[in-house]
Amino acid sequence: MIRPAGEHGLLVETGSLEMSHRLDAALRDAPPGGVVEIVPGPETVLVVAPGADRERLRARLASLAEDVREGAGPAAREGRVVTIPVVYDGADLESVARLAGIPVDEVISRHTGRELTVGWLGFAPGFAYLTGLDPVLRTPRLETPRTAVPAGSVAVAGPYSAVYPSASPGGWRLLGRTSTRVWDVTADPPALLLPGVRVRFERVSGA
Repeated sequence: MIRPAGEHGLLVETGSLEMSHRLDAALRDAPPGGVVEIVPGPETVLVVAPGADRERLRARLASLAEDVREGAGPAAREGRVVTIPVVYDGADLESVARLAGIPVDEVISRHTGRELTVGWLGFAPGFAYLTGLDPVLRTPRLETPRTAVPAGSVAVAGPYSAVYPSASPGGWRLLGRTSTRVWDVTADPPALLLPGVRVRFERVSGA
């Protein structure tokens, strides 16, 4: 299903995160004329193309989506792995351990022991929702969000983990912090963590 999204966009309903990643890769490999933004989501891909012929774009998207369903086209960004060093001294580390019913060291070992995958970006520029979190670490958001969370904070909430790309309000539970910049407007692309990229957290010591 392909639906209009605002004045300049079309929303492709892919039905799964895997298909969203594959369609995103296909669009970036050969973007249709006029496309200025591609935003994959859990079960959708938003394509923004101001001034483009909407019906022609719709037909092209339908063709690409069909290719993706049949296994054609480029693979998603599965080959790239980003390792993020983390100082595990977050304000919520002990509460996550208490909610999970495990020691703090086990929280850290479970967080560093799995390879996560960037599902999609949202909430703020460069904010990547990392899927594949150990189920034991799935804890609810804070009842009262913080008014300010420092950039580089590493956090969990529900089935996801994330690195705050910039200082912002937030209700995720903070496990630690990293010096790795996941959002840099001078870089190309500015987001370090793009959909489909795999992520590993690594424990480091720090002041």
